[in-house]
Amino acid sequence: MTVLEPGDSGVAHVPVPVVLPEAEAEVQAGRDAGGGPREPVPEGGVLSREHRALSIGIVSVVLLIAFEATAVGTAMPVAARELDGLSLYAFAFSAYFTTSLFGMVFAGQWSDRAGPLASLAAGIGAFAAGLLLAGTAGAMWLFVLGRAVQGLGGGLVIVALYVVVGRAYPERLRPAIMAAFAASWVIPSVVGPLASGAVTEHLGWRWVFVGIPALVVFPLALALPQIRRRASGPAGGAVPAPFDRRRIRLALGISLGAGLLQYAAQAASGEDGRWFALPAGAAGAALLVPAVLGLLPAGTYRAARGLPSVVLLRGVAAGSFIAAESFVPLMLVTQRGLSPTLAGFSLAAGGATWALGSFVQSRPRVEPYRERLMFSGMLLVSAAIAAAPSVLIQSVPVWTVAVAWGFGCFGMGLVISSSSVLMLHLSAPEEAGANSAALQISDGLSNVILLAAGGAAFAALGGGTVTHTAGEVTGSHPAAFAAVFLPMAGVALAGAWVTTRLKESTDGRP
Repeated sequence: MTVLEPGDSGVAHVPVPVVLPEAEAEVQAGRDAGGGPREPVPEGGVLSREHRALSIGIVSVVLLIAFEATAVGTAMPVAARELDGLSLYAFAFSAYFTTSLFGMVFAGQWSDRAGPLASLAAGIGAFAAGLLLAGTAGAMWLFVLGRAVQGLGGGLVIVALYVVVGRAYPERLRPAIMAAFAASWVIPSVVGPLASGAVTEHLGWRWVFVGIPALVVFPLALALPQIRRRASGPAGGAVPAPFDRRRIRLALGISLGAGLLQYAAQAASGEDGRWFALPAGAAGAALLVPAVLGLLPAGTYRAARGLPSVVLLRGVAAGSFIAAESFVPLMLVTQRGLSPTLAGFSLAAGGATWALGSFVQSRPRVEPYRERLMFSGMLLVSAAIAAAPSVLIQSVPVWTVAVAWGFGCFGMGLVISSSSVLMLHLSAPEEAGANSAALQISDGLSNVILLAAGGAAFAALGGGTVTHTAGEVTGSHPAAFAAVFLPMAGVALAGAWVTTRLKESTDGRP
């Protein structure tokens, strides 16, 4: 699963929220929402009368994004083959990612300036338009363009959603709504690939894309009026600030740099494009480094205490886990002879355990122990990634991966949702959009960097060499898989150390 979160289109993110007495909670809720005086927030949870329509609406948005994210992987190979565009296959994924990075930064600026309403509406519109463009494309370049438009919309949506959470929900309810976001991935992670496969086989791959836009009417009708009433306008009723053109330029730089790095990684693995790999990679790095330093909180790269470490942890956790997960089905198919369906089902339980981990972190009684939970979560993630390549030994049962990944996803549920809660707690209302964007940038950028690094190591050890014998796909380079999983386990273990830096220093030390 991604991260849209546990995500994707761009979604998820946060020192320890303090459980306030009820009177203080009501005051705090008004501050969180921004604007003028607010009515006291009534008792109840995210499905109370006050929050029901908004909660159902925004969770439905995440649910639709989750279905699309889990289904598109099944339809994409068929689409690329039918459009005679297998050579552009990777760009159908990277186009989404690069434009979503720009969308995240722009949405942060937009939401802080004018509230999340316009960003969310525009993002859902662009997401739907991208789906329609991809689903009706007659050539692969149009399909890739559709994915780029879709990614821009996804980036706008995910950041806007977190600004909505920060403004419209009191602090005591934020862990619960984050848990609901994670839970909305459970059914799509299991049903999405099967449903997509059936639709692709019986109706055609285009329906996987064109069938979803019609479903956005329901969440829009529920959520937008509530957002307009409770979370519109600049935070605190302040005069809207102008767009920061420097940050917009940096956003363009980070998107273009990420795209060049992905192109360089792909070119390096081919015979014809190796001469272009080095200059493309150097240009990508030259664009990325200053953009990352300018868009992420100061001190992120050195794990400074507080918000910088929260942002860094998000990237470390998401990047290491997703990079490893991407190779699990391939390992099971090529090394243990499983069918693609069975290999995919080895990860199916992860959706449920991820949601369980997110639910655990949402309980009020665990609030004082949030950092400890995140430390334990990163240990589970590291152990799961390290255990996965044990199935390269033929005597190890293949279900070992399913069990290990279940525990790893539980750890991710603890970490990802908690990082969102901590980020919002550390952010002033007028900074929630920019900090939400920083969290998502860390998430997405680490994905592409660690995937590129893992893919390079995999290819260097001959991992791309597979043979087809009697209808079966086999591989002869198990060490290539170990070269992916073991370094990613080390990255996740480093993330456990980062969890010790999440609390802001009380004595002024960095």
